[in-house]
Amino acid sequence: MNATILLHIGAEQTVVTVGGKSNPAATLVLALGSQKTARDHFKHAPPRPLEVENAIAAVEDEVTRAKAMIPPGSGLFTADAGVREIARHSGVVDAASIRLSIDAVERAFDRLAAVSLGRPAAHEGFAENAEFAATLLILREFMHHLQFAQITILERTPEGFE
Repeated sequence: MNATILLHIGAEQTVVTVGGKSNPAATLVLALGSQKTARDHFKHAPPRPLEVENAIAAVEDEVTRAKAMIPPGSGLFTADAGVREIARHSGVVDAASIRLSIDAVERAFDRLAAVSLGRPAAHEGFAENAEFAATLLILREFMHHLQFAQITILERTPEGFE
């Protein structure tokens, strides 16, 4: 692994921090967050398909700003409770350290899309929560566009990133 990438999806912004033995730490703040994205794009709970599409376009544009700062072969980590919740909804057993694959994130997003099309949220085990939907969308776009096969969810922020 070339570098460690720490992802923090906050309420109003997302912070991407790059660290590792072979490269100096760098930080990028993205104008995305669970509350901000929900407030800016989701007028309904659960969000409607067009709201999801518009949010995807905006999130994708912002996420791609991080592409240049991420070395190939980097590992992606987070300590976010919201990402841990996505893992639980994806059927991943809760533990101190969880690995969530992009495939599991995509399946969760597909379930969210089904909810946006009218399937009852409770049928998919989701609360009708716009912030959860926004966090899932941000995580999906980040992993997809920056080509991360998995994210490791830790109980606390790794040493050196506090």
